[in-house]
Amino acid sequence: MKHYTHFFWTFPILLFLIFSSCRKDDIISNDSSLSLAFSGDSVVFDTVFTSLGTVTRKLMVYNNSNKRIKISSIQLLGGSQSVYRMNVDGIPGTTISDVEIAGNDSLYVLVRATIDPQNVNNPYIVEDDIVFLTNGNEQRVKLVAWGQDAIYIVADRQVGKFPKFKVIADSNQTVFWTAEKPYVIYGYALIDSYGTLIIEEGTRIHFHDKSGLWAYVDGVLKVRGSLENPVIFQGDRLDKDYRNIPGQWDRIWLMEGREGFNHEIDYAIIRNGFIGIQAESFLRATSNQLNISNTIIENHTGIGIYSRLFAIDAKNVVVANCGNYCVALTAGGAYRFMHTTIANNWGYSVRNTPSLFYNNFLLDSLDRPIPVPFNLEFGNSIIYGSSNEEIESELVAGADTTYLFDHCLVKTERNLAIWPNFENSFKNEDPKFKDYPGFNYRPDTLSPVIGKGKLNIANLIPFDLDGISRSASPDIGAYQYVPDPDEE
Repeated sequence: MKHYTHFFWTFPILLFLIFSSCRKDDIISNDSSLSLAFSGDSVVFDTVFTSLGTVTRKLMVYNNSNKRIKISSIQLLGGSQSVYRMNVDGIPGTTISDVEIAGNDSLYVLVRATIDPQNVNNPYIVEDDIVFLTNGNEQRVKLVAWGQDAIYIVADRQVGKFPKFKVIADSNQTVFWTAEKPYVIYGYALIDSYGTLIIEEGTRIHFHDKSGLWAYVDGVLKVRGSLENPVIFQGDRLDKDYRNIPGQWDRIWLMEGREGFNHEIDYAIIRNGFIGIQAESFLRATSNQLNISNTIIENHTGIGIYSRLFAIDAKNVVVANCGNYCVALTAGGAYRFMHTTIANNWGYSVRNTPSLFYNNFLLDSLDRPIPVPFNLEFGNSIIYGSSNEEIESELVAGADTTYLFDHCLVKTERNLAIWPNFENSFKNEDPKFKDYPGFNYRPDTLSPVIGKGKLNIANLIPFDLDGISRSASPDIGAYQYVPDPDEE
C-alpha cells in the first residue's frame, strides 16, 4: 500500500513535468534579436551549361538558438518571372509563409535554376534573392547562375583584407586568353607573382559588380589587341540601358614588378568601372613600368588612371568622362603622355576634382610629406573639361621634380606666359570634339588642335588611334582630324 501511494503522487507530477516541457518547447519566440544562419551567403550554380541547363542546389537554414522561431515568409524575390524555383522542406512555391524551426534545428531549401545558355539575350550572370523575414528581421541569400555560354572565373580564395580572388596565372605560368569565348569574372582574377597573363586581340572580358583583374607583385599583364579587334573590358550587363552606366565593376589593379617585365596594354577599351587602371608600388618601389598605347579609358565613377609611385609611358590614349580625376599621378614616379586626350565632361554627379592631378610625396604615419622624385611630360596632348581648372598639383621641396607640357591644349586659370613648364601650349579653347555625349573625342572641322602638334613628337608616334598618319601636319591629341566624306 505504501508503494501504491508513492506511485499515486509521483505519476501525476511526472506527467505535469512532461507536458509542461512540451508546452514550453512549443512556445514561439518573438525575440527580434534572433536570426537565422545559412550554409552560405549565396547559392552559386557554377556549372558552365552547354545545353538547356536545369541544376539543383541545396541551402540549409539553421536556428542556432534554443528557442522555437517562426519565419513569417520565405520569398523568391523574382517571383514567377525568376529563372529559379524553390522548395522549402518539400513545399514548392515562390512565397512560403509561417515556417517554424525548433531550437537548434534546421530546414532545407532546394533551389533549381533553368537557363538556356545559348540565348544571347540573357545577361552573363543571372541573379535573384531568397528573402527570409523573421521577427521583423530581413535576411537575404543571393542566387547566382550563368546565363550565357562563356568562360566563368569565380573567386574562391581570400587572404586578409584583400578582395576575394581566383588565381588564373600561377607562379612561373603563362596563360593565354583568346577571343573564342567571352570571359566573365566574379570577384577578382589574380595573376600571381612571376605569373603572366597574355590577352589576345578581340578578347572580351566582362566583370560582375565589384570585380576586377589583379596583377599581384611581380605578376605581369600583357594586353595585345589590334586596331580591328581591340580587347574590351566592361561590365557583365549587356542590356541597352547599361551601355553607358559607369561603376559596374571595380578596376584593373597592377602592382610593381621586376625590371624588364613591363605591363603592356595595346589597343584596349576599358569602360564603365570604378577605376580604369590602378598602377602602384605596393611592397617596394617598382622596377618595371606600364606601357599603354592605342587605348580608350572612359566613363568611370572614380578615376581613369590612378598611379602611386609608378612609371607609365602612354601613347595614343584617351581618358575621358570620370567622376573624379581622369588621371591621378601620386607619390612621385615617372610619367610620359604623348598624343593623349584627357576630356572630362562628367554629368552624372557634381565633380569637384580636376581632370589631371599629380604630387611628389608620400605621407608618413604623422601625415608629414616624404618627398619622392617625380618626372612628368605631356606632349601634343589635350587636357580639357567642364571645370575652370583642370590641372592641379601638390609639390614639395626636397625631391628631384620636373614637369613639362609641350604643345598642349589645357583648361586652366594659370597665366601660361609666366609658367615656363608650358611650352608652345595654349589654354581654354574648346577642342570641338565631334560628339561629347557619344564619347567621340575626334576633332571636328573647326577644332583649334588641328595642325598644332609638334612634328618631332608626332614622328615618334606616326599613326593616331585610328591608324591615320599624322606625320605631315600633326594634330594635338590621340586623334588626327579626318574630313567627313560629305564635307566640301
